[in-house]
Amino acid sequence: MRCPNCNSLDTQVKDSRPTEDSSVIRRRRVCVACNFRFTTFERVQLRELTVVKRNGRRVPFDRDKLMRSVSISLRKRQVEPERVEKMVSTIVRELETGGEAEISSEVIGETVMEHLRTLDDVAYVRFASVYRNFREAKDFADVLGELSGEEEARLAAIRK
Repeated sequence: MRCPNCNSLDTQVKDSRPTEDSSVIRRRRVCVACNFRFTTFERVQLRELTVVKRNGRRVPFDRDKLMRSVSISLRKRQVEPERVEKMVSTIVRELETGGEAEISSEVIGETVMEHLRTLDDVAYVRFASVYRNFREAKDFADVLGELSGEEEARLAAIRK
């Protein structure tokens, strides 16, 4: 592992431990050259995924980019970081086990929206507004109508 401070390749692992859900291993490292301490995280990757963009361009799948976009939609919302991390891990696992090495950006967007819908309605609307490229207030009203219709159906089922 390269030291982020001095770029030396001579680093040592001082401590390793799994995270709470045991899906990631956290490693504390120290650089032998400059004594800089840093942390790395190791997670299982089932397959190398490629994202096929709307314009046909192919780029490697980036879990961190997915996490950033979800975090932006959840900004200033009261959602625990552990739940967000678990949701992103679930999305990545679904994509990796889907059987295809190439995944369209539309499939990724729809999968994220599906999970955000159950996590936080406001984040869902925020993500949908960017993903579906909302151009006017009516677009927001349509999505809000979908959400309120689902809520009414859920309450009706509970009352029965």
